[in-house]
Amino acid sequence: MSSHARPAARAEALRREIERHNHLYYVRDAPEITDAEYDRLFRELVDLESAHPELASPDSPTQRVGAAPLPEFAEVRHRTPMLSLANAFDEDEVRAFDRRVREALEIEAVEYAADPKFDGLAVSLAYRKGVFVQGATRGDGATGEDVTPNLRTVRSLPLRLPQAPDTEALEVRGEVLFYRSDFEKLNARQRQAGEKEFANPRNAAAGSLRLLDSRITAQRPLRFFAYGTGIAAKARWKTHSDALDRLAELGFPVCRERSVAQGVEGILQYFSRIGKKRDQLPYAIDGVVYKVNRLDWQDKLGFVSRAPRFAIAHKYPAEEQTTEVLRIEVQVGRSGVLTPVARLKPVEVGGVTVTNATLHNEDDLRRKDVWAGDTVVVRRAGDVIPEVVSVREKGPRRDRDRFSMPHRCPVCESPVIRLPGEAAARCTGGLYCRAQRKQALLHFVGRRAMDIEGIGDKLVEQLVDRDLVRSPADLYRLDREALAGLERMAEKSAQNVIDSIRRSRRMDLARFVFALGIPGVGEEVAKILARHFGSLRALLDADWQALGTEKEAVRKDNAKRKKKGAAPREVPLEGIGPEIMESIDKFVHQRHNREVIGKLVDPVRGVTVTDAASPKGARAESMTFVLTGTLPGMTRDEARALIEARGHRVSGSVSKKTDYLVAGEEAGSKLEQARALGIPVLDEGELVQLLGKR
Repeated sequence: MSSHARPAARAEALRREIERHNHLYYVRDAPEITDAEYDRLFRELVDLESAHPELASPDSPTQRVGAAPLPEFAEVRHRTPMLSLANAFDEDEVRAFDRRVREALEIEAVEYAADPKFDGLAVSLAYRKGVFVQGATRGDGATGEDVTPNLRTVRSLPLRLPQAPDTEALEVRGEVLFYRSDFEKLNARQRQAGEKEFANPRNAAAGSLRLLDSRITAQRPLRFFAYGTGIAAKARWKTHSDALDRLAELGFPVCRERSVAQGVEGILQYFSRIGKKRDQLPYAIDGVVYKVNRLDWQDKLGFVSRAPRFAIAHKYPAEEQTTEVLRIEVQVGRSGVLTPVARLKPVEVGGVTVTNATLHNEDDLRRKDVWAGDTVVVRRAGDVIPEVVSVREKGPRRDRDRFSMPHRCPVCESPVIRLPGEAAARCTGGLYCRAQRKQALLHFVGRRAMDIEGIGDKLVEQLVDRDLVRSPADLYRLDREALAGLERMAEKSAQNVIDSIRRSRRMDLARFVFALGIPGVGEEVAKILARHFGSLRALLDADWQALGTEKEAVRKDNAKRKKKGAAPREVPLEGIGPEIMESIDKFVHQRHNREVIGKLVDPVRGVTVTDAASPKGARAESMTFVLTGTLPGMTRDEARALIEARGHRVSGSVSKKTDYLVAGEEAGSKLEQARALGIPVLDEGELVQLLGKR
């Protein structure tokens, strides 16, 4: 054996042995050696890799000690969105969920996978050929932060998997958290160092995982539990429980308390059983999660909005305490909603000192009849957000103690409106209001809006805090020198941002309207507006009251036509209700918003908004497409945009109403469903040929 082969063989043997002991200690809770013996093995490997740098490996246990600080986190686009779950707070809501599932599947009883709902931070892990290559936070569900160096420090997370066909490309999803005992030790160290203690294990886990210096993260005893896989991997197993069993075989820690339950009675019994042992669990949970166990049924049920139809989180009741309301103030949120907030005499609720609690909206405040000076019951809803539940004892109740919603925004003085059908009062200065400035900018630059790359939370914070950008229009007046002077912005990064801003100077009407952030106007409504008006000028000059009258008249005429068997007339702005129409009317006629829009479309330094054209290459009637798998030449979003640009729609699930299934690699069960229903299946080339190339 050569002199080089001996160190290489010893290093590989040490890596296997150290990771075996990591698994025994952190996953199975069954250590075989003492800490001192473990430290000797680890030190030998460190010395060996230092003496032979060519032996360094990304999956080595030595990578768990942390690397040099990062300037910032890179953005990661999730291959499949990390959606949030709908919540159930009582038995009736759980039974209603089960009923919806059974009716959609047309069966009598459903088998569910049930797991505790960890109170930590959701992450996604990517493995290539069995090696951990990237980890990301959930973020907004579509995009997260690349925290790979920090996740490498989590000793219960395997860096290398046994080689097998299902580990060639594997995405694992799970939760990073603190054990209660580890959290207490961490806070003890914080106290000894004279530093601020963490409020709760969840905040500590989230903060630790988002540190730019992974060497600090390595000093914090984070844990990881796997609770599922990315959609692309699901085709390898028939049930959710099968997938978790396989992840356990591969070395991932999975919750021992997981179970498979039959029907709604089974999951309710599971909820009760876990609730009784909740305080004895080594980690914090705030509920349990029920998922339809069969993965093909999950695919059939699909998603609604940003949540799956096949799963729900059943929350445990929150802790409650009583305290006094010192005063009631208004807080203007990032989206312009005015929320009454009770400033409280400090009280500890669920291990956290609470000084403020939301009263949600004026109707909620009136219903609960809360005045300054009252003694109220406070709870942390979902164990996170403090809220006032009820009045326990009335205070003096003088005139000055009664709350009234202001008619003008306390931040920007713009008028406050409350749309019919909405509980929230809103500031109308969306593009101007300081409180909404950061959110308005982040929305404006978003990928589905103006798609300006390189402008994230941290840069927006600096741009607003340094008064460089007061509205989205100011983005188009930035120069490289101003950006390069900001923290963590070098000349090249600044130029990249300027180039991205320049590319956004020509934008189609639908995306521009969506980017404005008009309350109630999402992507679909923006597309309807673009198709109807055709130009920004027509939209801004619209008589919304007349449009509302016209819609009602067309509907009445169509009712008569139906009786006569005549073809119906097209209803203008079909899909946009009167509340959203009023919201658009208020927004575009608010003076400050109008000024910002004028600056945005300035012919010299602004955006050129292209008029909406009629769809080309589409059939006379709209078709329904379903996308599945990975396409070779375009992303799922690009395929969706191509389809919708031709006037068609994209659905998340296959049904008899589906016209075409567009299938790429790893198509999964949707392909089988389409074939069973006789639905035509297209590849990417056939899709482009059918719709006409862009």
